Amino acid sequence: MALRYQDVMTTDLSPLLDVSEAWQKMGKRFGELKGDYEKNVQRALANGKWQGEAFAAHQDSSAATASEYAAAQKEALAVAGLLRQAHTELTGLQKAVKDLVTEAEAQDFKVDSSGKATYVGFDKLSAQDQFALQHDPDYPTLLTRAREVAREWTDAIAKAVRTVDEADQGVKRALTRAATDPSAAVGALSGFNSHAEGDLKKAGAPDVVATKTDGWKTEGKVTVTGPKLGFSVNDGPKSGKEGSVKAYADLFHITAQGSASNGPVKLSGSADVYGGVRATANYGFNEKGAVAKAEMSEGLRAMAEGRAEYGQVGYYGRAEGFSGTEASINAKATKEEFTVGSKYFYGKKGSITGGFEAAGIGIGATAEGWEGPGEEAWWGLKKDKETGVWKLGGKAGASPRIGGAVGLEITVDPHKLGEAADEVADAVGDAAHSVKNTVRSWL
Repeated sequence: MALRYQDVMTTDLSPLLDVSEAWQKMGKRFGELKGDYEKNVQRALANGKWQGEAFAAHQDSSAATASEYAAAQKEALAVAGLLRQAHTELTGLQKAVKDLVTEAEAQDFKVDSSGKATYVGFDKLSAQDQFALQHDPDYPTLLTRAREVAREWTDAIAKAVRTVDEADQGVKRALTRAATDPSAAVGALSGFNSHAEGDLKKAGAPDVVATKTDGWKTEGKVTVTGPKLGFSVNDGPKSGKEGSVKAYADLFHITAQGSASNGPVKLSGSADVYGGVRATANYGFNEKGAVAKAEMSEGLRAMAEGRAEYGQVGYYGRAEGFSGTEASINAKATKEEFTVGSKYFYGKKGSITGGFEAAGIGIGATAEGWEGPGEEAWWGLKKDKETGVWKLGGKAGASPRIGGAVGLEITVDPHKLGEAADEVADAVGDAAHSVKNTVRSWL
């Protein structure tokens, strides 16, 4: 919701400094906690007297905890800096609005609670002077000019208020980004933001959206995270939740997305590059269904995908590469997924997928080449949580040393399918109306 004139004039910005000081103290305290934890927990238990798998698991967990303390310190100090800068910027812009009002009032313009200026100089004249002015031949011109100047003051004040609102929106973006773990956007566990930006100008900048003069509209986004460690255990299944164990050590994760559209034509692409180690396990049985899944992977992975669409028709292609080790086994039966499969692979693999889509229904095929031992078999139906697209497919392959896999995928996008149905209904209605008019013309 945009700020109004009255909001700008009456808001007390001084609490921003108090809150900034509290965040500064919090950041300092997190730094102290990190130091105490490393000294009294990590190093104290790493004196060589404790060995074995339990010790190794503890060291991994404690490293993740220390990392979170460091990230918490970074985030808190960034927020403190953003709040200080926000106070300075917003205070200056608020003063600019108030100075405009003061200047307008000094020139006999009254500004109401909505920021509208009205000339009241004529009201200050004596009754005799007002009578003489109203009978002056130039009075209509003077009255018109006073109204024009009043509109100029009103516009200038409104523009200054919009400047405050834009700055306020920038502060909101900066604080939201500082308090958000960017790795969570690409599937990692959410934690404190170890990459929090403390520069208000950088952190509060709007997302990049460019519009070309030739009718093409483009937008894009690049996200870079890592290195980062994480570990969590949910001791389900109970209270309707799945049990889960997650651990990861991300060296880096880079994602990029972009699109260009011009009327019914849309071109889009995405790329994803990841390096690190991940292991997850989910299990449980509740009202949503049954889940048993475990997977592990370590190595380098890269993917690039491109799509070309014209209205309800589109083509897509995808290329993927992997180098490392991966293994998984899963069986899942829920409202949004029914899948079974397993795989194991060690070495290098590359795959190419291509497909065609019309009216929200798509069909594609995958071919993979493997260098290294492995096997894979997968089949199922599942719904993408982000896009809502249903995918039915399967893949199978094996390689003692050199081999590969083939797969098939069928996708259904309910949103696009609904749009296509609406277009068909409209076309049928128009055709029926045309036939009706033609028959009438014959009678």
